[in-house]
Amino acid sequence: MSSPVTLDPGGAEWGNRSPYFEAVFDTLVRIRADGAIEPWLATEWSYDDSGTTLSLTLRDDVEFSDGSPLTADVVVQNLERFRDGTAANAALLSGVIDIRATADAAVDIVLDKPNPALLTYLGRDAGVIGSAESFDDEDLATNPVGSGPYIFDAAKTVIGSTYAYQRNPEYWNPEAQHYDELIITVMPDPTAAMNAIKAGEANGVKLVSNTQRAEAESAGWAIAASKVDVQGLYLFDRAGTLTEPLGDVRVRQALNHAIDRQGLIDAVLLGHGTPTTQVFPPSGDAFEASLDERYPYDPEKARELLADAGYPDGLTLQLPMSTALGTTIFTVVQQQLAEVGVIVEFVDVPVTNLISDLLGAKFSASYFALESVDDWWVIESMVAPTAVWNPFRYEDPDATALIDGVREGQDGAAAELNEYLVEEAWFAPFYRAEGAYAVDAKTTVTPMASNTYPSIYDFAPKS
Repeated sequence: MSSPVTLDPGGAEWGNRSPYFEAVFDTLVRIRADGAIEPWLATEWSYDDSGTTLSLTLRDDVEFSDGSPLTADVVVQNLERFRDGTAANAALLSGVIDIRATADAAVDIVLDKPNPALLTYLGRDAGVIGSAESFDDEDLATNPVGSGPYIFDAAKTVIGSTYAYQRNPEYWNPEAQHYDELIITVMPDPTAAMNAIKAGEANGVKLVSNTQRAEAESAGWAIAASKVDVQGLYLFDRAGTLTEPLGDVRVRQALNHAIDRQGLIDAVLLGHGTPTTQVFPPSGDAFEASLDERYPYDPEKARELLADAGYPDGLTLQLPMSTALGTTIFTVVQQQLAEVGVIVEFVDVPVTNLISDLLGAKFSASYFALESVDDWWVIESMVAPTAVWNPFRYEDPDATALIDGVREGQDGAAAELNEYLVEEAWFAPFYRAEGAYAVDAKTTVTPMASNTYPSIYDFAPKS
C-alpha cells in the first residue's frame, strides 16, 4: 500500500489509496461491499428524461470537523475542484458541463451526454466532499478537513509513512464508526507487510502477492479474497506514437499469443486466478466467455505474426517495473516474451511515481492491474478517448461508435465493443487475479465488489 500524493479532496484517489480519504471524508453516495449504491451525503437522486441532469438532495444535518455546514454550494465547489484540478481521475467528471445549487440542500449535475456510471463515480474519489473553508489552507495537502467518521490527526501523522485518524464525536452516522482510532501504515514492501503480520503490528494487511497467503494463514490470519482486478499488459500506445511496433495490430496480437496465462497463474498467483483475454467483467453485458479462448498460448503463432508485421528478428519493448506490482511477474513475463523474440527492457520506477508516469504517457505499455467493476466503468476508465487509463488518448472511430451505442442502451453494443477490442488486441490481459486481504483473529472484513481495497466501513473488530 503506497502513500497518497495529497490529502486535498480535490486530488482524491481511490483503489489502494481509498482508506486515506474514506476515513476523513464522506462521499455523496456510498458503494456497499456488494456493489449496490446507497444514500450517504445525498439522500435522494433522480435523472431527467434525457438522462443528462442528475438532481441530488443533500442531508441537512452534516457539519465538517471545522464546524462549517454541508451545503449545496460546498458540494458544487468540491465537484468543480475535482473536475478542473489535477486529480488522477479528474476525467471521470470530464462530461460534466454544469454543476449548480438549486436550493440550500439540492444540487444539479448536468452532463453533455448520458453517463451510466456517474453515480458510481460519486461514491468514489469524484464524490469526496471536503470543507470549502479549508480550500485556501496552506497545509490542505497534509491536513485535510472533512465530515467523515474520523478526524485527521496531524500530530500523530508522519506524511509518507503513518497516517492517524481519531473518531469524529459529532459524526452524523455513528453506527458506521467501528474504532476510536485508525492508523494506516504505508507498507509498499512485501517483506515489511509480512513482518507486520508475524509481529502482530496490524489488524489488516493487503497482500502484494498470493505467495504470501500461506505464510499469513500460518500466522493465524484469515484471508478475504476477491476478483476485482484484471492484470496483464496494458498496451496504451496503440497508434505507435512512442513505440512504433505497437501501432500494428499483428504485434499486439502476437503479444497475446506469447503469454502462457495458466502458467502465469500457477507460477505467480499459485493458482489463485482465472485466465482471460478481455477486460470487461463476467457480470456485465459485454462479457463473452468464448473470447477467453481467442489467444491461446502459441509462441509459433506469435513469431509468425511478428514476422508478418515486419519484425522477423523480434523487437524491443520498454516496460516500467515497480515493487508495488510484485517481483516474480516481471521475470516470468520477460522470459515468455523473449521466447518469441520480444526483448523486454525494464525501467525501475519508484512506487510514488508509477501512476503519474503511466498517466503521463511515459511508457507505451505496462504490466498493471486495473479494476473491472462494470461495463461502463471499463469504457470510461480504459477505453474511451478521454479515459483515465488511455494516456495516449487513442481513438478508433469504430470503437467510438460502439461506445455511443452502449451509452444509448443499444442491445448488443457492449458485447460487440468487447469483441472488437479483443480482436484488435487493445490489451493483453493475463488473468483475473484473486486479490487477498489478510486480517488477524480479532478482525472481520468484507471485500469490495468494486474496489481492490476493502472499505473502512466493512472493516470491524469481531464482536
